[in-house]
Amino acid sequence: MNEGWLALIQQAFRLLFSLDPDVWSIVNVSFVVSIAALALTLFPSMILGFILAFARFPGRWFVTNLVQTLQSIPTVVIGLLGYLLLTRMGPLGELRWLFTQKGMILGQMMICAPVLIAMSQAAFTSVDKRAWETSRTLGASWLRAVWGICRELKVPLLMAIVAAFSRIVTEVGCSMMIGGNIADATRNIPTAIALETSKGDFAQAIALGLVLLILSLILNFTLGTLRGKAEPRSH
Repeated sequence: MNEGWLALIQQAFRLLFSLDPDVWSIVNVSFVVSIAALALTLFPSMILGFILAFARFPGRWFVTNLVQTLQSIPTVVIGLLGYLLLTRMGPLGELRWLFTQKGMILGQMMICAPVLIAMSQAAFTSVDKRAWETSRTLGASWLRAVWGICRELKVPLLMAIVAAFSRIVTEVGCSMMIGGNIADATRNIPTAIALETSKGDFAQAIALGLVLLILSLILNFTLGTLRGKAEPRSH
């Protein structure tokens, strides 16, 4: 590694550990928006995943395939849809959410919902339906019976949460189109990395990339620990 790259990495670490306000403002926007989007989407998506796994109704096949298709739509297309919804001439224009964090949250909700629904449906499908029927027969409420199944499936459901969060916290297209990449308002980690790289400010881009790398390591080690505890031990 030449001295120039070494200097850039050292500068990136200084930006992080000196609590540079520009860097940490970007990190704050990114996490606030993505965590809010995940929190607002989580419960309804899990319930829909449960319904698709356990219920039988007309159109179930269509809804399942629609959800799976939505997972593969590029985020920039979702950003375009969100932009058209939130622009002044759009159906949600009166909300005035375009180029705001609320608009970004809405866009990221549209991105993470299909991931949560599809992965939770797959997890619930793996459960023996007799466990659900037995719980209901023994007098458990609908909510308690669902909670009991969720506890058994904590690892795959946590994997769904991590996958959804990873998809929204790293996406660029939707955040750029709906948020507008406004400093101290809607500029998040991915859009800032794209901007700073285009400007040639690699130190800040590296610093923000390190934040995403550390987050990824933490999430993966946590999941690995949970997966290890869930696996039966051999004697």
